[in-house]
Amino acid sequence: MGHRHSSTGHWIVALGALLCIPLAAWGAGDYHHRVEQILLRTPLIDGHNDLPWEIRDRFKSDFAGADLRTDTAHLPVPAGGAAIMTDIPRLRAGLVGGQFWSVWVPADIKGYEAVQTTWEQIDLVKRMAARYPNDLEMAYSAADVRRIHRAHKVASMIGIEGGHQINNSLAMLRQMYDAGARYMTLTHTLNTAWADSATDVPVHHGLTPFGIEVVHEMNRLGMLVDLSHVSPETMRAALGATEAPVIYSHSSARALVDHPRNVPDDILRLVSTNGGVVMVNFAPGYVSDVRNHWDADEAAEKTRYNSPPYVGLYIGQPARADAALAAWHAQHPRPAATLAQIADHIDHIRQVAGVDHVGLGSDFDGIGDAPVGLEGVDKYPALLEELMRRGWTDSDIAKLAGENVLRVMAATETVAVKLRAMRPASTLMFREPTAP
Repeated sequence: MGHRHSSTGHWIVALGALLCIPLAAWGAGDYHHRVEQILLRTPLIDGHNDLPWEIRDRFKSDFAGADLRTDTAHLPVPAGGAAIMTDIPRLRAGLVGGQFWSVWVPADIKGYEAVQTTWEQIDLVKRMAARYPNDLEMAYSAADVRRIHRAHKVASMIGIEGGHQINNSLAMLRQMYDAGARYMTLTHTLNTAWADSATDVPVHHGLTPFGIEVVHEMNRLGMLVDLSHVSPETMRAALGATEAPVIYSHSSARALVDHPRNVPDDILRLVSTNGGVVMVNFAPGYVSDVRNHWDADEAAEKTRYNSPPYVGLYIGQPARADAALAAWHAQHPRPAATLAQIADHIDHIRQVAGVDHVGLGSDFDGIGDAPVGLEGVDKYPALLEELMRRGWTDSDIAKLAGENVLRVMAATETVAVKLRAMRPASTLMFREPTAP
């Protein structure tokens, strides 16, 4: 407890000293100090971080195995895994003011098990904030985020990453909102019974009538409608149905990398009209076209060597298959994405949708590796400095960092007040479609 207090105290003193220095004193080209000044006034808010699942998966949901007050990057890495990208010292170094923590549940977990696992993830986030009270505090509104940021803590918010997690129940949606969830991604990697995913075979071609009701109920509650992971048809349907601005908590620009998880230009224009925000994802395969193709080639090689039970040159011979894949990797090293490519996606979304409609949604601890220069949550200032070098003004940077998403949050809350006065909670029950 004493160590936490001392570290936070030094940080507050440093912030106070910076606030006393006029912005003009830094000079237009002193990007580092310009970023510091901006982030003292505007909280840098990241739309998506998967640390809660990492804690669950690696440490059985027990923070004793991963003390976030220490450098978690040096914790043991499981086979095929990645170093943890998040901890409190690096959040402080990255000047992070707000974080949506994803309470993700794998899309192949269904029904009541998905609901229970979601509740356990919500509990984990709240326990995390309670364990580190000098550094993290739960936030449930835009006003909360600003208040907590002024107290020099990281405002911690909850985002549900997949509509399957409510088990086709508007009552569950309401209860999860009441427990603190402030956005829900309508799908994850698989279709739900009422919405199509970007990475599954289309079934509904957008939203079913129940899916439209989910969007309407989210509007009434004040829960952000998150369109990351959904198909373009679902994006259009949700944008047509919503009465509040939408978000993409972690998506990039499809015009730059033709990955199904990215947002096409025509939809970026619809997001601009809607007033929403696209928070750019740092996943290498989403932001580097070369890496996207390499990922596909690697998947093909894995299938070539060992894809039980029927396909593969070395089925039943795992050592031989591993050796063959290692030889392929030696000849085809994995290409890295770069900080500059992330900046390219941010620039593109700004050009198409406008500076009021772009934000940051790293997907840290949900991605296998990160771009060079953006390896963890301490690196956000370097990205903002790169954008300044490209001509972004201090006002532009403030919008990207947090003002855009705070505006969307506040607008969503205002819509909810109006809608709750107009209509009660929906009693619509999900029904399986009948055969023709």
